[in-house]
Amino acid sequence: MGPELITRRFISHGRVQGVGYRWFVRENARQLGLTGQVRNLSDGTVETIARGRAGSLDILKKRLLAGPAHARVTRVTQQEMDTERKFEHFEVVY
Repeated sequence: MGPELITRRFISHGRVQGVGYRWFVRENARQLGLTGQVRNLSDGTVETIARGRAGSLDILKKRLLAGPAHARVTRVTQQEMDTERKFEHFEVVY
């Protein structure tokens, strides 16, 4: 049996909507072999739910903090999720 897969929920704060942030997240998550989804929330934040190995999720968090060129990320919160939901791939949700 391989490494345990875990699911984390990240909330990105700052100027993260309207700057290509979701597509940046999707591309980075796919590069890291993660599955899940990313979407804008009504309060101006972006929610990322990602499933994979802990090390890959740690790298994703660092990339979420950096963001794409026009984003200004002020902070990223995270929490472990206890979910049975299986994601086939990583996608942007509208």
